[in-house]
Formats: sequence, structure tokens, C-alpha cells
Amino acid sequence: MDTVIKTTCFLTDMSHFPQFNEVYKKFFNGKNPPARSCIAVAGLPKEA
Repeated sequence: MDTVIKTTCFLTDMSHFPQFNEVYKKFFNGKNPPARSCIAVAGLPKEA
């Protein structure tokens, strides 16, 4: 994952952001993670 420079996440419930943030930190090992955008949406296709 050293080549990832930006990510975009879509959350249907922004109250889940703290949990998402913890997973994001673990996924990128807490090392200089890539820039990201987090967007609140009303729904996701196929109830993802």
C-alpha cells in the first residue's frame, strides 16, 4: 500500500466515522496514511 496517495470513503451514517478511522489507521499501519475524503451518502448500491 505504499503507492496509495488518496482514498475516498462513503459512509451512510457519519456516526460510524470513529470506527472507520480506527480501521483506516490499522490498515495503513499508522504510518503516514494517504490523503482521504469521507463523504456522507443517503445510501449505497446493493446495500453495501
